[in-house]
Amino acid sequence: MPQTDQDQSAAREENATPLVTVKNAICRIGRNKTLKVEQFELAKGQHWCIFGGNGAGKSVLARLIAGNRVESANYVSYRDGFDPKLDIFIVSFEEQQRLWQRDNRLDISEFSAAAQDQGTLVTELIESARREEEQDRAELGALVDQMDLAAVINKGIRFLSSGQVRKVLLARAIYAKSDDSPKLLILDEPLESIDWHSQERIATALQQWMNENNSTLLLCRRKQDILPAVNHLAVMEDLRLIEQGSLEKVASSPGFHRLTKTAVHQSSRLPFAVDGHKTLDEESLAVLIELCDVTASYQDQLVFSNINWVMQAHHHVLVEGPNGCGKSTLLSLIDGDNHKAYGQQVTLFGRKKGSGETVWDVKAHFGIVSNELHNKYIRGWKVLDVVVSGFFDSVGLYDDSGATESGAALNWLAAMGVEQLGKHYYHEISFGQQRLVLLARAMVKHPAVLILDEPCVGLDDTHRQMILQTLDAIAGQTDTRLIYVSHVEEEKPECINQHIKFIPSAKGGYTIQVVNL
Repeated sequence: MPQTDQDQSAAREENATPLVTVKNAICRIGRNKTLKVEQFELAKGQHWCIFGGNGAGKSVLARLIAGNRVESANYVSYRDGFDPKLDIFIVSFEEQQRLWQRDNRLDISEFSAAAQDQGTLVTELIESARREEEQDRAELGALVDQMDLAAVINKGIRFLSSGQVRKVLLARAIYAKSDDSPKLLILDEPLESIDWHSQERIATALQQWMNENNSTLLLCRRKQDILPAVNHLAVMEDLRLIEQGSLEKVASSPGFHRLTKTAVHQSSRLPFAVDGHKTLDEESLAVLIELCDVTASYQDQLVFSNINWVMQAHHHVLVEGPNGCGKSTLLSLIDGDNHKAYGQQVTLFGRKKGSGETVWDVKAHFGIVSNELHNKYIRGWKVLDVVVSGFFDSVGLYDDSGATESGAALNWLAAMGVEQLGKHYYHEISFGQQRLVLLARAMVKHPAVLILDEPCVGLDDTHRQMILQTLDAIAGQTDTRLIYVSHVEEEKPECINQHIKFIPSAKGGYTIQVVNL
């Protein structure tokens, strides 16, 4: 039956009503900061980019809109029929962290030697976007193919790489779309930690999503990451919305142009090593790492094989490869976290692994910056304690530390340009500041090898530039050598002189190519 004028008028009125309205919002963040938003509205068919640097307040505003803050009920209203619990989907590192923590809490495998707890399966997470009677196997299969998830569809998300989990979260959101009710997709840097091949697939899927029937809230730290289909732009700075409106209007505003300029602090001199902590002799440092025909697999799934690699004392290494190829597994084999290295030809600092050393003996010579470590520091630790914990390779500070360790930690915070944060709680500072704190934590003991697993993920241009310049300073001023993992072409320290690239193996899984530059 054709629509009457009255039906069409009602439909236009409904579409004009915002899905979400934020009004006179006040959100306290820790002890010293407060987010204030006078007015923000998001309507069906609008695809917003919230733009700002690390610490601007984007993630707090997104959580407020999603109904995930205690203040949401006071300041956020939704259109009749729009339910934030059913109609809002989030793709972010925080959402990944929440899912991983939930699966780890519910893990039963440690209570039974025979148990193998897969946790939440990929297929279960995607299907959770719809009620059982709304499941469409053909549509789900096409989406799995589009997002290149067929190989992991029956795996637990806890066993996936960070990039793979982001693809699963995107698939869940896209699978939720409905012609009957609009959905809101909140995206916090959706292409971070994603290899270039998968980025093309995701960009295509998001282009299809961002139409007049759905809405999007993209949190963005860099101008080049604003998606093409965005039609509205808001600029945040110091926990305030300073500009908002159409993309064309705000993109030409002074506030937006000012925030796209990079201003980098760089310490001219890095701190010296602290006396009394473990160091290596020259002979042990001649060849730092040597792997001979190393293989890794999980149950019957081969990850990689025939890994042959020598890292000498002058090498600074770049590691590249697609999501799920085994980059993080390779790093865990050498830094002491993965037992699969034992019984294989893995030599660290002139000593074969498994020849009497403890895990802590190995860890003493490595510094780590990674998403996994980032996720382990939740609440309760002050920034200075986080940095000092690097001396003890612990998550948090449980051992006695003295003035020497605290002084070294403060010196490294100063080198990162964040010495004023020492007494702040780690969970109250911005994501970018947390990354700088973790780099200070990794360097306080002046490790022989600094492992950086995508250290620039989640950072704005200023913090990225600061990290890269600091890494080059570390390479030039200290004896620490770098292993740097990245998906972003040309985003690497200038000191890199060895390149490891993961490539598919004829045996299944992956192997590597090593090129000395």
